[in-house]
Amino acid sequence: MSVTWLLLVILVLAAIGYVMGRRRAFADADGDVRKLHSLPFYYGANVALTSVIPALMLMFVWLIVQPMIIERSLVPQIPDATIEKAGALNLVMSDVNRIAHGLDEAVSQGTMTRDFARTLQTGETDVRARLAEVGVPLASDVDPEVLEVAQSFRAMNRTGSIAMTLAVLALAVGGFAYAYMKTNREFRARKYVEAVIKALLIMAAGIAILTTLGIVLSMLFETRHFFAQYPWYRFFFGTTWAPNFRGDSDLGIIPLLWGTAYVSVIALLVAVPIGLFAAIYLSEYAGPRVRSVAKPLIEILAGIPTIVYGLFALITVGPLLRDYFAQPLGLGDSANSVATAGIVMGIMLIPFVSSLSDDIINAVPQSLRDGSLGLGATKSETIRQVVFPAALPGIIGAILLAASRAIGETMIVVLGAGAAARMDLNPFEAMTTVTVKIVSQLTGDTDFASPETLVAFALGLTLFVITLGLNVIALVIVRKYREQYE
Repeated sequence: MSVTWLLLVILVLAAIGYVMGRRRAFADADGDVRKLHSLPFYYGANVALTSVIPALMLMFVWLIVQPMIIERSLVPQIPDATIEKAGALNLVMSDVNRIAHGLDEAVSQGTMTRDFARTLQTGETDVRARLAEVGVPLASDVDPEVLEVAQSFRAMNRTGSIAMTLAVLALAVGGFAYAYMKTNREFRARKYVEAVIKALLIMAAGIAILTTLGIVLSMLFETRHFFAQYPWYRFFFGTTWAPNFRGDSDLGIIPLLWGTAYVSVIALLVAVPIGLFAAIYLSEYAGPRVRSVAKPLIEILAGIPTIVYGLFALITVGPLLRDYFAQPLGLGDSANSVATAGIVMGIMLIPFVSSLSDDIINAVPQSLRDGSLGLGATKSETIRQVVFPAALPGIIGAILLAASRAIGETMIVVLGAGAAARMDLNPFEAMTTVTVKIVSQLTGDTDFASPETLVAFALGLTLFVITLGLNVIALVIVRKYREQYE
């Protein structure tokens, strides 16, 4: 049974449990709600939650653990020569997964009989062509040993899926029966249901923390492998970025950090003043009719895909800056430049600053404005000396969000600023950023064990640390200012 159908069966069982739990509580109370310890809803919810939650938790853990167990049991079957030919074990397992899923799909769609899938042996002279005949094309030639492992993978995965289905259904039915039998008018259903809901809320709150931890740990492990092959001091203090996949690469991060900072600063110089002034006008000066039209039009900018902004930078802004500024001033002849990417990125960030700042300014209590105006201050003085200081912590948060968005942008930089890793003060020269190089180092047919590929994880971890540091500094500044203001 597929995971989708299994989920559907569990949900149907939970719905049945909800109805039957309510009915059993009512029946035990002779139809008088006043005799029940809890509201009828809680009795039904208790049966439904007891049926669903343990079963879903088991299925979730099973789906995570089963692939690990299968992969660990299949690794001894893969010859060392096959691993050396592929370059890494994970690449071999990727082929195994692709072949196994392709065979399963071909069987389910009827393009290949089960007998053929069962009898496809390792003696095939051209495994790739044979699989392509039945609708399972592969990107590269596959060894017969890999096909044999894929067949074993299919068998083990099918056995594990059957076992998971039986175990999950048994646990769901068991939870249903246990909760249903405990249901009576004296049962404290509200206490149990609220405890389960509280646990679910705590779990939901912890997902963000666990996700962040998982991201950091995954980058840390790969970054450790990178620094085992490439000196850390050359990475952090090197001024040349020249990967060549031949073992003598220069992988200094400073040119990439310079390009990232340069593009981000230009973007913020465009986005912050325009966005902040637009927010002040919309919240303090604009009438309801103007606001109802202007704010949605500004927020449309946030819904435009970044590839469209990149094309706008490539076709319009880049040639415009080149023809009217760079060439007349003798600063360059290329349409790809830091200024092109920064200006277009700043336009993209305007709604991030404007919308958030507008909401924050509107949240300032009207009593502060009235008190300032009552003391004789003008409207502009009230905005500058009362409203803006009160909204400053939130505005700083909006600017930080825009800065994080600018640091993590890739497509606009690729099309607008190019991919040249260099350090230059000329804003009309082509440069690149950390995110662009992360993509380029992981794109194509690369060896995932080489420093030129692993450097992408070191770049990602460095970018994460920089962003975290900026947020900590901003929090300290906001806290000090808030204490002075209060």
